[in-house]
This record gives sequence, C-alpha cells and structure tokens, in this order.
Amino acid sequence: MVERADATAARPAWGVAALLLAAGDALAARLGAVTVRGEISGFSRAASGHCYLSLKDADGAPALLRAAMFRRAAALLDFDPRDGMQVELRGRISVYEPRGELQLVVEAMRRLGAGTLYEEFLRLRARLQAQGLFDAGRKRPLPAWPRRVAVVTSPGAAAWHDVMTALQRRAPQVEVVLVPSPVQGDEAPPALAAALQRAGQLAGVDTVLLVRGGGSLEDLWAFNDERVVRAVVACARPVICGVGHESDISLADLAADLRAPTPTAAAELAAPEQGEQLRALQHRADALRRALQRQLDRQAQRLDAAALRMGPAAAAVAGQHERLRSTASRLQLAMQAQVPRRRLGLDLQADRLQRSVRAPLALAAARLVAQADRLQALDPRAVLSRGFVWVEDEAARPVVSVRALAPQARVRAVWADGTAQARIESIDPGAEPR
Repeated sequence: MVERADATAARPAWGVAALLLAAGDALAARLGAVTVRGEISGFSRAASGHCYLSLKDADGAPALLRAAMFRRAAALLDFDPRDGMQVELRGRISVYEPRGELQLVVEAMRRLGAGTLYEEFLRLRARLQAQGLFDAGRKRPLPAWPRRVAVVTSPGAAAWHDVMTALQRRAPQVEVVLVPSPVQGDEAPPALAAALQRAGQLAGVDTVLLVRGGGSLEDLWAFNDERVVRAVVACARPVICGVGHESDISLADLAADLRAPTPTAAAELAAPEQGEQLRALQHRADALRRALQRQLDRQAQRLDAAALRMGPAAAAVAGQHERLRSTASRLQLAMQAQVPRRRLGLDLQADRLQRSVRAPLALAAARLVAQADRLQALDPRAVLSRGFVWVEDEAARPVVSVRALAPQARVRAVWADGTAQARIESIDPGAEPR
C-alpha cells in the first residue's frame, strides 16, 4: 500500500490548461470528424463574422452542445440560421479551454427543416394573420406628447433598467409606471396578458411598453403565446413591443402598434427627446419672432407712406377744424344773447294764458254750485225732512195711489230719520188729502 501510494505521488500533476488540451486532443483523435443533428438555439453572429450557437437534441432529450462556426465556414452558408431550425452540423469535437466546455467546431452546416418551436411559430402566425390581428389598418398612432407610460416587464430584468435610463435621459417629464410580470417560463403568458390589461386601464397612461431583453427562441417563447398576442391587440392603449434584439421577431411584435428592435429603442420611440423638442420649439419661436418683426417693419413702412400722402389732406382738415371751432363760438354767443329775450317772451305768454283760463274756470264753478243747489232741492230726503213719508210695498216699489193697496197688505214707511213696517187695516179711496 505504501509503495503504491508513493508511486502515485511520484506522477507529475496536470495543469488545468494542459489537462483540457490533452482531453481535447484525445477526443479529436478518438472521434475525428463527426456529424450531428439537432435544433439551433441561441444563435448569434459576431461582428467578426464568427457564429455561435447551441444545438439541442432533436428528440427532446435534455442535452445541449455548444458550437462555434468561424467566419471562413460561415461565409459558405446558403441560408440564414435561426433559432428553432433543424440542422446537420459537420465538424470536430474540441474543448473550449477558457470555460472548460465541450464544443463543436463547425466546418459545414446543412438545413434539415424547421424545428418544433419554429414550426409552431409559423402555424400560429399564419392563423392569427388570417384573423386580422397583424393588419396594418388596425394599428393605432402613438401620442405625440405622452405624459404617463406603463412598462410591462420583469422588475429584475435588464430591460426595465434600460427603459428607465433611456426615458430619464431623453424625457424626464414623462412619468413611468412599472406593471410587473414574469417574462419567461410557463407562468409568463397568462401573467403578461393580465399585466397588459391592467396597464391599459391605468388612469392617465398614454402608451404601454412591452419589453424584454434578448435570449433564445425558448427564452422569448412567452411573447409568441396566443394569449399574449390577443392581449396586445385588446389593450386599451397603444402598445410598443421591444422584445429581444433586432433580429428577434415575436408574434407580439407583429400585433403591437409599433415594433422596436430593443427595449431601449422602445423607450426612445415612446417619448420624443426633451432637448430636441425644446430646441425645435425655440427654433419655431425665433422664426415666429422674426416673421412678426418683418410684418411690423412692413406695416410701419406702409404707415409712413400713408402719412406722406395724407400731408395736404391733413392741412385741409386742420383748416376746416379751425373754421368749425370759430363757427361754434359764434353760435354759442348768439344763443347766449337770445336766451334772455326768449325767456321774457315766454313769461308774458304764460301770464296771458293764466288770465285767459282763470275767468272761464270761475264761471264754470258758479254754474256747478247752482246745479248742486237745484239737485239738493230735488233730493227726496230733503222732502222727507219736511214731514213727508215715502211708502213702498214689499217688493220695494213706491205706492203712489191708495188703489194699489189691499187690506192686510204690508207696506214699508220711510221717514227722513228711519223706516217702519205697517199693515193696511182699511182703505178709503174717497178721502182727499188735507
């Protein structure tokens, strides 16, 4: 046991890089060139022209193989690789030493057909497009000057930070409201649909932003869910969708009123840049001020020209004004002289009128007194006061003859100081008044 332990201890220790290099050489020598089939996931093309991707097992097994395709081989591709495509890769197995990962260095790539997710994406897109959900005619215009913007995303996502940074930098006057929702996983689609509905109903919200950072087709699949697409269409406010990178197209992008290539671009499209708008307003204000000054100068020149043309007319008007003032003075003096004479004449006429009216009034008053005396003498009450009696029957008719009476008839006798009821006892038609 001791000797075996000593022998093991005597072997040289591997360095990490040396061990990975040796493992890579062993794999390359053991396997040589290999051909593998699978589904593309997380495809990206660097500025250098190199392509990087992961290959998922076509049968759905939980296996993932990293792959790199350098610019020389990528230049020979006759199609654009996308996530979800089924492809056949030919290359050699190696170990990527900086991360200690197994990778396939791709020398050739051949397309086999669309992957399961991509096929589902195409089928769903065709069905929703046939229903008119992607029609340009139903797209709503964005408000030019939003005051409140709702952002539907995960509060821990980089997209939320990017949107906030862009809006604070470009349009600090815009209020931003976060409507939180998961953006990845099985629970994301119903949560995103509910969040879109809440965002559209918030008071004062002008625009809704639906954003998420980049990722593979699986990472972004929630934004291809039919529930999310229909929620985007049904949202009460215009929706800007900024999901993934510029090359990522989701069904939510197609249904939104405006698609942005990135979350930052969505924020930039949602609100105009404050400084730029202020400069535009200042430019317009300066243009209006210059136009107004030009108009004032033009009108001042016209006024000066009119004043020169009106010089002779103004002198004539001044002369007429002087003559009118002199005439008014003479009229006032003449009126002042005529008023006392006219007043004296009016006083004399008033005296004559009073004298002419006073005599007829006195004569009419005397006649009125005489008529009143006559009426007083004819008043029945005056006759009754001298001892006479007025007799009337029960119907208040005067009894002017004894023959109008009958025995036992009732009569009413009226004196100057009162009345009495009487009954006729007997009638003597032959009696003469004394």
